[in-house]
Amino acid sequence: MAQKTTTDAEAKPEAPELTPAARLEMATKLVDRFALWGGVAGLVPVPIIDVAAVAGLQLQMLRRLSQIYNVPFSENSGKAVIAALAGTMIPATSGIGAASMLKTVPILGTIASGFVMPALAAGATFAIGKAFIQHFESGGTLLDFNPPDYREFIKAQKEKWDSRSRAKVAAPETPPSAGRGTTGAAATHS
Repeated sequence: MAQKTTTDAEAKPEAPELTPAARLEMATKLVDRFALWGGVAGLVPVPIIDVAAVAGLQLQMLRRLSQIYNVPFSENSGKAVIAALAGTMIPATSGIGAASMLKTVPILGTIASGFVMPALAAGATFAIGKAFIQHFESGGTLLDFNPPDYREFIKAQKEKWDSRSRAKVAAPETPPSAGRGTTGAAATHS
């Protein structure tokens, strides 16, 4: 009986090829989701642990983006790239570190960092994710990523995240029943 040998390419089932638009949409949704989780990780009440949690989420996001774009991923390369990218974002990363250290100040520091740290962590995660989407879209890999090339792009993405966050706070959604008829408290003031 003849034996059939399989090659590595045959052994690993390939994911169906995505269109560029579908891949971009999937990557964008992934970055948005990880940015929110980055904000949640910023709520961890223990200094340094919160920064490690955010970094871990960013590394996982990079791994998932690499899968979407079929870019080989190495955890060591991913850590090095995230660290180098964080170095180009000194204001944001030093802000995250400072907000994390605020948690060591009893009561007031914990409260203040509870507001600041999640916003900084979410914004930094969003900006890093968007930078990698742009890099992978242009055919780049982890090995040829040069963080200083993305400094202005990251700054613009961080501002985009901040303005998006401010817009959500400034214009809270009104419930669908608002403004319909005069019932409840509105009817009593007429």
